Amino acid sequence: MKSLTLLAFSLPLILSSVASAQTFSGQADVVDGDTLSIRGQSARIRLYGVDTSEGQQTCEDAAGKRYLCGSQAADALAALIGRNGRVVCQEEDRDRYGRIVAVCQANGREINAELIRQGWALEYKQYSDGRYSDEEVDARKAKRGLWAGKFVEPWNWRRGERLPSEASTGADRKCAIKGNISSSGRIYHVPGSRSYAKTNIDESSGERWFCTEEEARVAGWRAPGG
Repeated sequence: MKSLTLLAFSLPLILSSVASAQTFSGQADVVDGDTLSIRGQSARIRLYGVDTSEGQQTCEDAAGKRYLCGSQAADALAALIGRNGRVVCQEEDRDRYGRIVAVCQANGREINAELIRQGWALEYKQYSDGRYSDEEVDARKAKRGLWAGKFVEPWNWRRGERLPSEASTGADRKCAIKGNISSSGRIYHVPGSRSYAKTNIDESSGERWFCTEEEARVAGWRAPGG
């Protein structure tokens, strides 16, 4: 009787959750490898269960040559959407940045699964239910996309892990966000911000450069005034 009572109590909550999930459709634009926007709608859509390399992240191909794997992932997403550009996305969740997390279809294919199958995305196991594990195993065995060479998982790259070929500092470093340490704590400054030009980075004292604001936040830095 107790279990029936609990079921009766929770059923309206389950139905409410299902009812609140939305479907979004329209002409899509690629934001990055795992994020898109639909024209005429303000919210961005993050592909459920998928994580791709960051925009300035580099990987190594089968010959050991560096390439922008984040850009390659974005190109793969654009190719899946195609010239028609129309997608249909079913909401699964909302992330901490307010983005819709969804499974999207385009041209008769599920984009999330296909990106992983092509090897340009990894299953984001921390935030997924394992539904794409077969696609990832298939891509790895076939050495497609990222699996053809060497790469750092996107979530580890955002925490600062790099391939030896990526390690660079100072003027030759492509990443431009300054991670400063001062009496105010660990503060990051983006190009064009008030204190950016006068902030000098001393890596020997623990200060760092970052490629994305998310990478800086994960490492423990915060925005000025945050």
